[in-house]
Amino acid sequence: MSAEQQMLEAINQTMPFGKYAGRKLLELPEPYLVWFAQQGFPAGKLGEQLALVHEIKANGLENMLRPLLRP
Repeated sequence: MSAEQQMLEAINQTMPFGKYAGRKLLELPEPYLVWFAQQGFPAGKLGEQLALVHEIKANGLENMLRPLLRP
């Protein structure tokens, strides 16, 4: 899978648990992602996707990627 495909999949992944269950990862509040970064992201693919979305938001790229969210 290319980096572009991984990014598209990550931003469109739905959060499966917790306070923000059902939201796309790109729509998660940045403080929530910062908390995960401090506590440790979950193991596996979801953790990798959360880490990627954290980096996207930390670098101010969220608004540029928002049009790529699938309904």
